[in-house]
Amino acid sequence: MTTPPTPAHFASRRTPPSGIDAPPRMRGRSPIETGGILLSVLIPVYNERATIDAIIAQVRAVPVPKEIICVDDCSSDGTAEVLRAMKSAGTIDTLIFHEVNRGKGAAIRTALAASTGNVVIVQDADLEYDPADWPTLLEPIVDGRADAVFGSRFLGGPHRVLYFWHSVGNAVLTTFSNMLTNLNLTDMETCYKAIRGEVARSLRLTSNRFGFEPEVTARLARARVRIFEVPISYSGRTYAEGKKIGWKDGVAAIWHIIKFNLFA
Repeated sequence: MTTPPTPAHFASRRTPPSGIDAPPRMRGRSPIETGGILLSVLIPVYNERATIDAIIAQVRAVPVPKEIICVDDCSSDGTAEVLRAMKSAGTIDTLIFHEVNRGKGAAIRTALAASTGNVVIVQDADLEYDPADWPTLLEPIVDGRADAVFGSRFLGGPHRVLYFWHSVGNAVLTTFSNMLTNLNLTDMETCYKAIRGEVARSLRLTSNRFGFEPEVTARLARARVRIFEVPISYSGRTYAEGKKIGWKDGVAAIWHIIKFNLFA
């Protein structure tokens, strides 16, 4: 009968002979136990009275244990009153208000600081991203293969056809970011980034507005965490429907990519 190998046996095999360089050991899987996941859903909200009810309903419909954390970034259209009613009804778990408008990145940082889940994900309140895609995003983390998963709008998922120059701008920003992070992402600017809770809360994030996306990407790359990318659906809004990001944010993103990769 063959004696089964011991952990010491494997450790000795991983130790290279003196003077010989060996490739780094592949990081083993670290799965989340079945039933052990708690997803912190971080929802930055600014003037989304028309959509906040619908997105909260979609979030609650996903069958995963979750805490819903909404941060109202000083909305002026009545969104705050809708959120207060939801909190009273128990449809959201944590509600935080910014006294002045500080930007999406600041709202995400506030929500992240209040989170307790072992996985966190940002959910925009504008119905562009569908929470039904969460199982695909969470699988590599739950399975133990990834510490962060990016949901790409450019890997073949269904999407609403909109602005050509937006797609070109996104490709330029993603390529520039990849050059400095040495990642091979297809969609750095995606809202959907699922991250292990302890990893997300360990990142030193500082961006206030839409610089959050290039910053968190740079921080994850510098931390050398395991990153996966999966296809997601996307239903973008027009400016008439309330889309807020514009060309000035694209220009600012270039500076953020440089700042957080070269001067961090």
